Amino acid sequence: MTVENTIVRFALYVEMKIFHIFFLVVPGFLIAQVNDQAILSRLKPAGVLPEKILSTRSAVFYSPNLTKKEIDEIHASLSRTGIDAVAYFEIDRVFAGRDVTLAFSEYFTGREINNFVIAEKSGATYKVAVTAFTGREDLIEQGQSAWVVEDAYLKETLRVLYSTAINSFRKQNLLIGDIAETGLTINVITGRRTEAFATDLKVDRLAVQKFGDEQLDRELEEIMKDYPFKYTLVENTIPETELRKQGMFYILCLIHSRGPVAKQLLGFEVGEAETALVSVTYPNGQEQLKTIPASTPVYKFYARQIQFNNVFLGTRWDADLTWQQALKNFIMGFKRELRIN
Repeated sequence: MTVENTIVRFALYVEMKIFHIFFLVVPGFLIAQVNDQAILSRLKPAGVLPEKILSTRSAVFYSPNLTKKEIDEIHASLSRTGIDAVAYFEIDRVFAGRDVTLAFSEYFTGREINNFVIAEKSGATYKVAVTAFTGREDLIEQGQSAWVVEDAYLKETLRVLYSTAINSFRKQNLLIGDIAETGLTINVITGRRTEAFATDLKVDRLAVQKFGDEQLDRELEEIMKDYPFKYTLVENTIPETELRKQGMFYILCLIHSRGPVAKQLLGFEVGEAETALVSVTYPNGQEQLKTIPASTPVYKFYARQIQFNNVFLGTRWDADLTWQQALKNFIMGFKRELRIN
């Protein structure tokens, strides 16, 4: 079977699979399993490589389960191909929530990134997708065209990318770094960061964006009934500037990623050797401490001041395994801090 036939068959397979994938992304919230398959489901395969892939900068999003050796192999192959990959990030770090993705979008724009290379490892299969960065705040548009290839061997996947790129474009990127730049820090919080609740919320109205899904919105509305102060459920398409004009000074935000990644993005210190994180939770209204493995995705709510982007994270780490319990933790922790029954 030729490489071209393999790619076409894979493209048709993915297109059929897309109809069976549920992935909801809205401006304020991210409700889904944060993984590479979910991100790849936004892309429309069978596209061509971006025209400037060998003459402009690229960023690489990769599966967290890829080893350092595999990442080094990817970078070496991209460099040989002429793809100038200047930054590497785990996928669930980039797409952890609206505030996070917006910060990455600004970072990529500032560094003049033109392309994204997405490297996935799922079981015994490797997949590489290449698509253009168009400057969007959500980075990748639903249905965006992408060049995609997969194989049981990473070396073969990279070989196909190499041959396709070299046969399609003239290599113009000549000064490419030898080392994959991982572990780069992106500042998600642009205002003041406070490990406390926003006491101004006793008088200021909180904007709570709907999910845009009937069932989820019903759950959200029911949980928010326990919130002790003023709030308004708003459509997720309303710009924050308009919310401010309507008298809402704060917005409820959510981050969703592996525990250590979520903490790092929000400015908490995390030890490299930590295998689990302790979170405070309130099942049935009773305070408990929950130990969550570091590899497990969690949800964490916080409040952000719309005008100045000041962030209020609460007094204790209260992330949880579901967004429903995480929201209950946020509300209960706030009430306990203010001694409200």
